[in-house]
Amino acid sequence: MIMKDHRGAPVTGADTKAVELYETAICQFNCYVGDPVATVDNAIAESPDFAMAIALKAYLLLSGMERGSVANATELLAKLHNLKLNDRERRHAAAIACLIDGAFNRASERLDDILIDDPHDIVALQMGHLLDFYRGDSRNLRDRVARVLAEWDQRMPGYHTLLGMHAFGLEEMGDHARAEESARRAIQLNKRDGWAYHAVAHVMEMMGRYEEGAGFMRDNEAGWAPESFFQVHNWWHLALFRLEADQTAEALKLYDSPIRGGSSATVLDMVDAAALLWRLKLRGVDVGDRWQAIADRWQPLVEDKLYAFNDCHAVMALLGAGRIGEAERTVSILTETARKQSDNALMSRDVGLPLARALLAFEQGKYAATIDLLRPLRNIAQRFGGSHAQRDLIDLTLIEAAHRAGELSLVRALANERLTLKPKSPLARRYRDQGTKRAA
Repeated sequence: MIMKDHRGAPVTGADTKAVELYETAICQFNCYVGDPVATVDNAIAESPDFAMAIALKAYLLLSGMERGSVANATELLAKLHNLKLNDRERRHAAAIACLIDGAFNRASERLDDILIDDPHDIVALQMGHLLDFYRGDSRNLRDRVARVLAEWDQRMPGYHTLLGMHAFGLEEMGDHARAEESARRAIQLNKRDGWAYHAVAHVMEMMGRYEEGAGFMRDNEAGWAPESFFQVHNWWHLALFRLEADQTAEALKLYDSPIRGGSSATVLDMVDAAALLWRLKLRGVDVGDRWQAIADRWQPLVEDKLYAFNDCHAVMALLGAGRIGEAERTVSILTETARKQSDNALMSRDVGLPLARALLAFEQGKYAATIDLLRPLRNIAQRFGGSHAQRDLIDLTLIEAAHRAGELSLVRALANERLTLKPKSPLARRYRDQGTKRAA
């Protein structure tokens, strides 16, 4: 008998119990709750030749964009190559091979090809969506989901996931009203959909609805926080709402407890930590020895050469800790990477390297150089991944550099721009006031 997953796709090497465990792991991945790696490990233990379970585990390991996971994923790929695979499973193996090689764009294309033929392949869809996020492909964040959404209905397992992913894509394309509607519908269907809460937070962040955003996250904490491996990022969003209101002490409390209280070594969590401390640094907030602790976590990873977005956050942490030599070493590594031929090399050349150099110049008090490096990046920053909210750090650093350089007209112009998008923002208004005063 040919086994099928819960969306009707044939799977090889599995028994009924293994399929149930595999589907549980998918549900955990969809909602970013529990431990999907452990669950899929149980599926593999039940059926050692279960190809899609092995593929899912490889994707889960690679989804964090960490060099340390590549070796384990490579072992899983070798195991796949030793199995008798159906066509869809072979295509997944090819996509995994691209990811392992750092061919992010090609992996994205291969996943899209799978979805064209099987629009119900939720593993291909979610992994493709994450790749669109990591590559800063805003249009495909929206349209990869749009190409399959009409083939689904809400009775199908995981339908809420499509709505939450589509919501994030709509938000990144500036369609805030439809994004919020889609995300809230996803939450109605599944109260534990962490990505959908995340999409609402992004909408409110981009619209400057900082008080409403903070209230939404607090009121729904029971949905997105417990047993969630995505909760740090959602706590980070709550901290951004506090920063928008100029409540820096509240942002620090969030940093100390839910964001860094567990001292996570997960790179995505470390990105959020470095980004939050850098924003506080720009405000002149003394964060004490917090920089040293996060820099210690980043230091072993500066040789990874996997993803320029991560490398720039390592630079922030090292600079914040006063470890200039190590930060310069990271910039040198980015320089080496930029000379190569790879997707990450392109990300490094276009954005990562000039951004890292700008951060270094800022720390050295070379504010004019910082301005010169950052201004050209503003309209191309999406090329090295992340979201609008994450990349806003570039604008925030530019504004502060302009303020310290006495370039008040530039401060005023950038503040006017922010006020157009966030007319009630205390932070934007403070920047506008700075643009009319001589920097200290």
